[in-house]
Amino acid sequence: MAHADSAAPASPINELLLYRRIAWRILPLTIVCFLFSYFDRINISFAKTQMQAELGLSDAAYGFAASIFFFGYVLFEVPSSFGLKKYGAPSWICRIMVSWGLATAALVFAYNEYTLYFLRFLIGVMEAGFGPALLFYLACWFPKKNLASMNGLWFLSIPLAGVLGAPVSGFILEYMNGFLGLAGWHWLFVLSGLPCCALGIVVLFKLDRDIQSAKWLTPEEKEVLQRNLDNDRKASAPIHTSLLKVILTREVAILSVIYFMIKLTGYGLNFWMPHLIGSAGVKSQLVVGLLTALPYLVAAIGMVWVTRASDASGERKRYLWQCMLVGGIGYFAALYFNESYILLTAFLVLATAGVFIAILIFWTIPQKAFSGLAIAGGIAAINTVGQLSGMVAPFLVGYLNDLTGNTYMGMLALAPFCLICVGVILWGVPDDRGGSPTARGQGALVGERVR
Repeated sequence: MAHADSAAPASPINELLLYRRIAWRILPLTIVCFLFSYFDRINISFAKTQMQAELGLSDAAYGFAASIFFFGYVLFEVPSSFGLKKYGAPSWICRIMVSWGLATAALVFAYNEYTLYFLRFLIGVMEAGFGPALLFYLACWFPKKNLASMNGLWFLSIPLAGVLGAPVSGFILEYMNGFLGLAGWHWLFVLSGLPCCALGIVVLFKLDRDIQSAKWLTPEEKEVLQRNLDNDRKASAPIHTSLLKVILTREVAILSVIYFMIKLTGYGLNFWMPHLIGSAGVKSQLVVGLLTALPYLVAAIGMVWVTRASDASGERKRYLWQCMLVGGIGYFAALYFNESYILLTAFLVLATAGVFIAILIFWTIPQKAFSGLAIAGGIAAINTVGQLSGMVAPFLVGYLNDLTGNTYMGMLALAPFCLICVGVILWGVPDDRGGSPTARGQGALVGERVR
């Protein structure tokens, strides 16, 4: 590389190729890390049947164990940011991944519901700040014109965690149950936790702290990258207004309610889908895993297709309410046909695709609605409210299942929120302006080419 640079020192730097090279160096590892973090939240859903039988858990106890993760995560999200500032993104990401990986593997020692609660809470504490740390790291490399498309890739990690994790979980639960004297659900937590520790170490040595410390970049390339970031900072002069006023605006309130309902229905699927499929008569854990992977796979494909169509037309509101309507239809139909695992899975595909695509479409709206300080404050407030749904959904479903004695009643309570969400979107979200180039260019999370 040094010989090539000295042979043509005057040649201009192709920014497109430069940012592609950076993306290929950074994104694969960080996306894998994010995928593991999301699977770390939902792996308890695959362990549910075996774990519930061994520990004697009610559905409400299982739901609370799934929910308590989010208590720890939300409580320590802000304190975690101080470590990020002090030690830098790669070091702090390594710390987070190693600590949550060890806490996940420690679930092998859960012997009753209370030790399970403690360890799930501890995992949330240890994982707190991981998502913001990764997004902060991306922002240290990519300017705003490229950052939107980079951020969009994170959302694909959510369904991919189910696509890859579901069949692997089914295999572990079925074929490693009793291996070396450990239950299958023990192996599931060990084998999903320890790789996170290894990935954290890889992050520490693979990712450079910032542009200036990257030895694989030439001085000229560093100058171009830093100049682009500096130009963004100059163009984004802070708006001197009260952050509290931003958070308390009507727009933030409406979007927070919408996002809460989207995530509420999404977490219901995450934590209860394997249980629904198993209750429909599927006995093999491997088959349950394979069938659970199918809705996530369709959702991942749909994310790419639908968001490209939304970007091309500039329409956000219409795609958002239509996705939630599809999700609601899938929810109700899946629960109605709960005795046929084929029909149940088919409609779970519809529900999962609708809700998960809606998440990606949703985040294009705040970036269009806010500017300046309102972007940071508004998005932080919306995301915090959305994370609260992770505390509510699993416990609510489990509690209603125990209360009614019906394994489907809890999920049935979540289904109406899809339709309520449609109504709030139609009422509270402003109409798009005809798909103008300006509208198309603002807030597109995927499909925006690196320029």
